Amino acid sequence: MDPLHLRSAGTSLVISFDSGEAEVIHWGADLGSELPDLSILTPAITNSAIDVTVPVGLLPQASSSWRGRPALRGHRIADGASGLDFSVRLRAVHAELAGSCAAVVQQDADAGITVQSSLTLHDGGLLELQHTVTNTGTSPFQLDELATVLPVAPDAVELLDLTGRWCRERHPQRRPIQQGTWVRSGRHGRTGHDSSLLFAAGTAGFGNRHGQVWATHLAWSGNHEQFADTIGDGRTMIGGSELLGPAEVILEPGAGYTTPKLFAAYSGRGLDGISEAFYSWFRSRPHHVLPAAGGGKPTGKPRPVVLNTWEAVYFDHNLDTLIELADSAADLGVERFVLDDGWFRGRRDDTAGLGDWFVDETLWPDGLTPLIDAVTSRGMEFGLWVEPEMINLNSDVARAHPDWIVGPAAVSHKDGGRLPLAWRNQHIIDLVNPEAWQYIFDRIDALLRENNISYLKWDQNRDLTEHGHAGRSSVHAQTLAAYRLFDELRKAHPGVEIESCSSGGARVDLGILERTDRIWASDCNDALERQTIQRWTGVVVPPELVGGHVGPTTSHTTARTHDLSFRAITALFGHFGMEWDVREVQGAEREELKRFIALYKEHRGLIHSGRVVRADVPDDSLMLHGVVASSAQLARAAAGTTAALFALVSTRTSFAEQPGRVALPGLDGARRYRVEAIFPVAGDADYGHTFTQIQPPAWLGSGAEASGRFLSEVGLPMPNLNPEHGLVLQVTAL
Repeated sequence: MDPLHLRSAGTSLVISFDSGEAEVIHWGADLGSELPDLSILTPAITNSAIDVTVPVGLLPQASSSWRGRPALRGHRIADGASGLDFSVRLRAVHAELAGSCAAVVQQDADAGITVQSSLTLHDGGLLELQHTVTNTGTSPFQLDELATVLPVAPDAVELLDLTGRWCRERHPQRRPIQQGTWVRSGRHGRTGHDSSLLFAAGTAGFGNRHGQVWATHLAWSGNHEQFADTIGDGRTMIGGSELLGPAEVILEPGAGYTTPKLFAAYSGRGLDGISEAFYSWFRSRPHHVLPAAGGGKPTGKPRPVVLNTWEAVYFDHNLDTLIELADSAADLGVERFVLDDGWFRGRRDDTAGLGDWFVDETLWPDGLTPLIDAVTSRGMEFGLWVEPEMINLNSDVARAHPDWIVGPAAVSHKDGGRLPLAWRNQHIIDLVNPEAWQYIFDRIDALLRENNISYLKWDQNRDLTEHGHAGRSSVHAQTLAAYRLFDELRKAHPGVEIESCSSGGARVDLGILERTDRIWASDCNDALERQTIQRWTGVVVPPELVGGHVGPTTSHTTARTHDLSFRAITALFGHFGMEWDVREVQGAEREELKRFIALYKEHRGLIHSGRVVRADVPDDSLMLHGVVASSAQLARAAAGTTAALFALVSTRTSFAEQPGRVALPGLDGARRYRVEAIFPVAGDADYGHTFTQIQPPAWLGSGAEASGRFLSEVGLPMPNLNPEHGLVLQVTAL
């Protein structure tokens, strides 16, 4: 078979079949349209080694003498035996290339296993890879793992992944790539607060704007593993797989299993290049929610300013109070009002009611209609919080259907069956059970049919740590059932947007993002914590899909206090909203908040369609990030159009007396620009808290004009920001 060569946006993927199996010869920088005879890449054979060249298989396997993690693990079940020895020798039997898509079929007829691989290299350079294994044998096959992996170049010597916890999601950690396997296992039954949104291997010291990077993301919302595997000959594979429980997937003859999609990107320009590949894919989707990238025809409405009621009223649902809150929100310019937890039967705190998705008649004798009408009559959309996958023992549905509660096996707590430990006083409803699934679908469907609801905040507030159905592990089936619930509700109510919230940021992956319109990055609204959380969420997920809210002056999760300007600047570069009793915001602070909301509305088209850039600032107490209009956007724009917005943020005191010059990356070197600080400015409520300096840099008062090359290579001297303060810079094309 001839090699397959996929090319797009500076990336090449080359698959050779010279060894008999599909072998990834190259994934990385673009190789041009012509390839040499690939036999020139045949390496030496060393002493005390297998007598043939060991390929870097698309599906690494022991039968080719691969000594790292095999892609496929499992065994046959026959004649009552628990397992039979099993090893596959997959060989390519078919390959085809159609534009940017490739399909490869590999087979071992003797073992009764066929694997079909699909590969798509999207226009922006993002690679999408998925395998399907089919049992073509005559006995059941227990699948233990089918991994999706790619090789990285020898230049990759460092590995970056992300970890975290509740209210501190997606923080980076680095380590050198060494022989052996670095594995990140997620056994939460959901993606997990500590899950790594990506695995990135790169050249020494790679950063935001420099170095070569190879990165992968597993699009799956259940148990999973991500790993980097380096064998003794120096070759490294990165990838991931669904983490299956014992006997969770048994393939009967003729049956198949499809892996979660692995998304992968290569960049020769640091992590910003990885983000560009992911953003291009997100923004090219037909169902994407905002103005098209490049300044084209909008594919959806602008992202509305949100007010969520949780940190304003918690469980204290009172119609008069909520209408007062809606009045205050509308006065500020809010466009979407979301009623959070506490509206349904028996829900006075977090110990009861989950599963009883009926409007509480004692709280709402006339239903939600009076509040919905009050909200919509003030020009706002109405949104509602739900948690359809969870159940409280203290609920009507749990009392009526104890067998719907997930346990180690099918259990009934009424009959003394053991349940998993409670988490936030709640358990999981078994969506694998068709009756339970249908009940949940019917209840949420009815809520949406009977009420003028434009938006669901869909929460999921616990791990699925001990999860079974009919005596077998069932996280796999539960995840697919949850996906189907999202899909069917979206099909029935195509105008309703859905936010994925999972104790904040515990379900952030491209599997759930194919079914939702944004994610809640974290339950923490502390602006300092959010700077890191949002930066690393944004390495994969574009800002229009990441909820960022201004919380109260003192954070309810950290007790840290911040000025409004710092909280607002942090929320600006996302899908902006508030989670705050805004009735309390008065005087100069209220005027400042109004001005900022107007600023968001003015610039959200740019923030949600432009190119996100992040500077490599030597002083790690400073962060500078921003969004830059594309050349196509500027070419169609009128003179004086905003070409970029940047945020300069100080996270702590600096080692230096002054920050010195900071470059503004991503600008067109041939254009001239004007740079000015636009928030906060003199007269704002907390402007005086922002700086400690006798005299600001010369340009700060009246602005600066220079070429894009000068601004990106030399930069501008920045003011002395106080710790935990920020400044928004507007860049106008001249």
